[in-house]
Amino acid sequence: MAERLVGRQAPPFNMETASGDGERFGKVSLADYRGKWLVLFFYPLDFTFVCPTEITALSVAYPQFQSLNTEVLGVSTDSIHSHRAWIRTDPGDNGVGKLNFPLASDITKNVARAYGVLIEEEGVALRGLFIMNPEGEMMYQVVNHNNVGRSVDETLRVLQALQSGGLCPINWKPGQSTLSTN
Repeated sequence: MAERLVGRQAPPFNMETASGDGERFGKVSLADYRGKWLVLFFYPLDFTFVCPTEITALSVAYPQFQSLNTEVLGVSTDSIHSHRAWIRTDPGDNGVGKLNFPLASDITKNVARAYGVLIEEEGVALRGLFIMNPEGEMMYQVVNHNNVGRSVDETLRVLQALQSGGLCPINWKPGQSTLSTN
């Protein structure tokens, strides 16, 4: 049975990464993001069809995330070598090209399992997106079918709503007032 993550400390992780320029391998942990917001997103596999549309859109929007004290980390169950090859492949040839954030390898599938997005029988992750606050508390989670890409605009809107500290009504957008509890 799926367990609720929102309102709890995010499950810790340690993973290897391929840098967004495809030049280096590294390591990343949840603790590395203390003091910043984090958008952690899972996708099924490198060299697929929907995934590059999401990943490149998030990369284009990365400066907006940075302006909101937010880092972005993409994760799949592929190896760091597959990530590097995908980054080094031109988008016209089904690659993603250079990215503004790293891609992490959850080759053990432990992180996808801990976040409740692993399709065990396939060994791949669902499209899960999580937003953690600077203290590592899970503030938002959404998981959807792998055939449907996510919205960068909605991710930014939710992030800004969470950062507003107010009660945000339906369709709230940055600059609009929040609800009063009086």
